[in-house]
Amino acid sequence: MLDVDTRQVDQTSLRGARLGFEALGPQRWCTGRVAFRDDHGSEYVPCPGQLPVEAGSQCEACESKDPFRFVHTIHRGGFVSRDLHSHVMQPHWLYIATFASGVHKVGTAAETRKWGRLAEQGAICAQYVARAVDGKVVRVLEDRVTEHLQVRQAVRSSAKAAALALPIDTARLDDATASLADRVREMIAPSADETTYRTVDESWQVAGFRDLASGNRLKYPSDIHTGRHGFTVDACIGQAAVVEVANESYVVDLHELKGRRVRFGDYTSQLPAVQSALF
Repeated sequence: MLDVDTRQVDQTSLRGARLGFEALGPQRWCTGRVAFRDDHGSEYVPCPGQLPVEAGSQCEACESKDPFRFVHTIHRGGFVSRDLHSHVMQPHWLYIATFASGVHKVGTAAETRKWGRLAEQGAICAQYVARAVDGKVVRVLEDRVTEHLQVRQAVRSSAKAAALALPIDTARLDDATASLADRVREMIAPSADETTYRTVDESWQVAGFRDLASGNRLKYPSDIHTGRHGFTVDACIGQAAVVEVANESYVVDLHELKGRRVRFGDYTSQLPAVQSALF
């Protein structure tokens, strides 16, 4: 969270907390960019002009200075800055992730972001299928999985959140993930003299949600980028959250707040009556 007056950046742990806020309208504002530090780490840089945006999440100036805009094309000969090169040339992991809807995704994570990357994705379960010496090799593998097995590389946040309001069979999702992961490992199995990557078999499961998966949840029936809202957060799954309002459980797509301005306070949600999702 960025305080627009002091320009101080803060973080809040949501799970188990009560969150109350007044949304200050649908306008989105530039979310700034990431910059590399001298120690090869990275840091968040707020937009200097705090500019409004009509599309995407960055103004033109911040987007032009963001080194990560080239990361997805780096294995095809895209531009590589010195700082980005250091990031890309660390070991990377290839994974298969499965979302509440049963949709699968193939993706990559840097060694330093191995577990956090999957938590951000909002998957219910996942398996790591390969470890590569660098980000170029792993993205070649990612493209091979998409080309040969038709596994997508992106899933919209709104679709992820909507599926969380439906009944979820976590055992079925685990089995489907394991089956696809085995197919991927077989398809990309390295030759005896291959040294740039190896296949792996590691499972990952979302923390703090699986005990709620069999419960009844509703899609939050109000737009969170307008009006006043207040709820207790029971679990976070990527950019979505399972929250409680008046003893009812709802799924909120917090991605809708990205780039928008809010005022925190002791607010409550006034929600219309809704009907539970059916099989």
